[in-house]
Amino acid sequence: MDTIGFRLNGEAVWISGVDPHTTLLSWLRGRGLTGSKEGCAEGECGACAVLLLRSDGQASRLEAVNGCLLLLPSLADQEVWTVEGLAQGGRLHPVQEAMLQGGSQCGYCTPGFVVSMAAEYYRRGRQGFDLEALSGNLCRCTGYRPIRDAALSLGEPPPDDPLVQRLERPAPPLGPVRYTVQRTYLRPTSLAELFQMWAEYPQARLLAGGTDLGVEVNQRFARAEALLDLSALPELKTLRWESAYVELGAGLTLSELERSLQGRIPLLSGWFPLFASRLIRNRATLGGNLGTASPIGDGPPVLLALGAEVVLVSPEGERTLPLEAFFTGYRRTALAPGELIRAVRIPLPLAPTARFYKVAKRRLDDISTVAAAFALELEEGQVKRLRIGLGGVAPTPVRAYRTEAFLVGKPWEGHTVRAAAEVLRGEFQPIDDHRGSAAYRRAMLGNLLLKFYQETQEVRV
Repeated sequence: MDTIGFRLNGEAVWISGVDPHTTLLSWLRGRGLTGSKEGCAEGECGACAVLLLRSDGQASRLEAVNGCLLLLPSLADQEVWTVEGLAQGGRLHPVQEAMLQGGSQCGYCTPGFVVSMAAEYYRRGRQGFDLEALSGNLCRCTGYRPIRDAALSLGEPPPDDPLVQRLERPAPPLGPVRYTVQRTYLRPTSLAELFQMWAEYPQARLLAGGTDLGVEVNQRFARAEALLDLSALPELKTLRWESAYVELGAGLTLSELERSLQGRIPLLSGWFPLFASRLIRNRATLGGNLGTASPIGDGPPVLLALGAEVVLVSPEGERTLPLEAFFTGYRRTALAPGELIRAVRIPLPLAPTARFYKVAKRRLDDISTVAAAFALELEEGQVKRLRIGLGGVAPTPVRAYRTEAFLVGKPWEGHTVRAAAEVLRGEFQPIDDHRGSAAYRRAMLGNLLLKFYQETQEVRV
């Protein structure tokens, strides 16, 4: 098949003769829809934001995503709106009208802000306006105050709004795709089909949300002979609670997890808002975050502190591994050829006291210098169990086993924790780089443990 179809701004479009690595942003601009801009080509500025229709049970929802990270074949069967598609009948959309009243300055970032604001405008059941919806959009004119005022001025969409009416119907299901123009793009709809395609293209790159691979395509000009899209695999989208664990499908996006869990895993709830931006979380998956095996990824420290296991699947069946055994070296994992992450299992019951901390140049939407997660169980004032997951201090995400062992059985008191902080500072040999020196990272490790102690004291009081 060398043709794919999707709906753009309500109209059916058909694509042929386009390399599978072409991004939606590039294609839109070539088509004359230049409201979407390229600012960073890595999903950090939001100038390229578009709206993607997603399933919401029996109805649909609109999610703002980065057009620069969407490969064109991934849109097969889907529905997309750009900033140009929001106006109806020659009249500006209410979000566009609100921005016109002072929110728009140089105008470069304005379309992306409008798209992200529109996603929040149409969010079912919203009360007021959640400004976190704009966390992935950067304004280079530092005009955030009037943009915020524009967002907060928005009321409810009228019931006869065409997009409101569209959201009452389900989103189209994702069907199989086999698209070939020089290179091949494959989207299976079951694990059995995936393994069959993978056997046909053993060197294929796996694609989940594309928030990492898209950056490689844009900035490193990475090209694969075949891409295997995992987004239509129901086996990767489980979320179920058992007596001994909760299972989170590796193909669920972080936004889907956040909505579905509803705060039932507090450590994850503390992590979600610090992971990139809403634009990224609407696409990034839990399995993709683990599969990259980045030593500075924020997900692994949290899951290490939770004692998580990964469920790996291949044509031979499934196996489970403790997460700490999954990372075998810098950007290397224990995945065998033809094997992928199906799910993550978090044991129950959860530790009653847990926190996630991220040290970065910016508070939000930035890469960690040091990431640390703590999960603590006390018994009569003594440490019964403590798990410490860390990122940014070793070639892989790590557990601080020596510090954990030092504290087990000891009283959770200031002098004990101060001594443990010294153990933690000496447990790893981090590197010097442009984000921070080794000495700074070691200092942060001890300081974060002390911060965790102080916050647990405040809770207990």
